[in-house]
Amino acid sequence: MWWIYALLSALFAALTAIFAKIGIKGVDTDLATAIRTVVILLLAWAIAIFKGSTETIGGLTKTNWIFLILSGCATGLSWICYFKALQLGKVSQVAPVDKLSVAIAIVLAVVFLKEPLSLKQAAGAALIIGGSLVLIF
Repeated sequence: MWWIYALLSALFAALTAIFAKIGIKGVDTDLATAIRTVVILLLAWAIAIFKGSTETIGGLTKTNWIFLILSGCATGLSWICYFKALQLGKVSQVAPVDKLSVAIAIVLAVVFLKEPLSLKQAAGAALIIGGSLVLIF
């Protein structure tokens, strides 16, 4: 079941790139990111409220809060850089290079989370890195 959500995530990420490229024409990328963030904020809270997920907010630990906040900061910085890259480059180059995050996440998961690395995962990460380098240079 996880792979269905992963494929949907990929589809929505692809649409994000197309919609953003059209939407940022002649717009400051920081303003565009701020507008996008408000929309995401409203959508995320609406879904959480609709599903009843907000009832468990009191059970979050200090560690949950710290790392969710850090994740939010990383997401925001990623979006700011992504929008600027989209404004300066082609979607067909920016979006795939942005997916280098997959390979970086694999490496970071092995180093910091001590997740095992299979040969298949290592090969996939290497291919992503290679593809990104081809697109950059």
